[in-house]
Amino acid sequence: MRPIFLALALAVPAALAQQPAPTTTAAQAPNSDTSYIDAQGNAHITRVIPVPQSLSRESRYWLSEQVPDGGPEDSLADRRAHTDAWALTARDAWFKLYPGTLTEDKIAGVPVRIVVPANLDATRKDQVLLNVHGGGFNSDSGSFTESIPMAGMTGIRVVAVLYRLAPENPFPAAVDDTVAVYKELLKTHKPSHILLYGTSAGAILTAEVAVRLRQLGLPQPAALGIFSGMGDFARPGDSQAMYALRGLSGHLDIPDSGPHDPYYTGKTDPTDPVLSPIYADLHGLPPTLFITSGRDLLLSGTVNLHRAFLNAGNDARLIVYDGLPHAFWYSTKLPEALEANHAMAKFFVEQLK
Repeated sequence: MRPIFLALALAVPAALAQQPAPTTTAAQAPNSDTSYIDAQGNAHITRVIPVPQSLSRESRYWLSEQVPDGGPEDSLADRRAHTDAWALTARDAWFKLYPGTLTEDKIAGVPVRIVVPANLDATRKDQVLLNVHGGGFNSDSGSFTESIPMAGMTGIRVVAVLYRLAPENPFPAAVDDTVAVYKELLKTHKPSHILLYGTSAGAILTAEVAVRLRQLGLPQPAALGIFSGMGDFARPGDSQAMYALRGLSGHLDIPDSGPHDPYYTGKTDPTDPVLSPIYADLHGLPPTLFITSGRDLLLSGTVNLHRAFLNAGNDARLIVYDGLPHAFWYSTKLPEALEANHAMAKFFVEQLK
């Protein structure tokens, strides 16, 4: 079963990741659309898809980068090393845009990173944004890129949870760590002063934690931010069969029929309501902003979970950006990335009281 490596849309530059040469050349690439549906309903297709002209010049240039489509995937050790190196570079780039201080600490025995923006809003000093980062549950691609811009754009302190990673620590370790930090924050903060959010694996974890808090009878945070996530480890959606981490470029395995990411799920039933919140009672969850994009491998997962929140009667909002891949908002260089981050920040400020 192929694990989902949910991480950063910009991922690691091809030269750094030392990926193999492309298996498809320009001469081999299809130049016409084809479609064949087999007896099981599987679609065997080719498509020629232009870059949307509505995108910024920077995004169009970025999408034109040639990414090898050959496999295999990097080893976990290499992936972590590449991701850690990229994350430090991204940290410095975001701090140039949004200065602040970064400290390492522990809350309830769980390692955290705390970002205090230089423009800390004195009227919001008792509020906190609680971030659970992306990185496929097996690395940390987001504790810098998800916390620094949010702190700077909102003027609110951010606590990023460095939860235990799979495969060494499968579900529910990450949920337990996040709940422990949240419970500790409740000792000094009103629930209405805490907001929980994350991208990719962190988006999945955000929904999982909300369901677990309900099971424990704990108050919900003021709001949730689910940015390119999903809520169903038992049934893959269309987008995971169509898009790789970089959207329409790069390597993509043919999907199998097994549950997603056994390295994270471990021995847990994939329909467990905490692991897969789409099977949970979602009534009464706080206002939630969902964000995804047209070439996001988790497009289906995000919109399906959004629909489940709506069907449960929740205040659930959805923004979909055309033509861009998974977690594109990790970039400091794309106008659409800055726009998406500002949309997140605006929602956060509006929801915290």
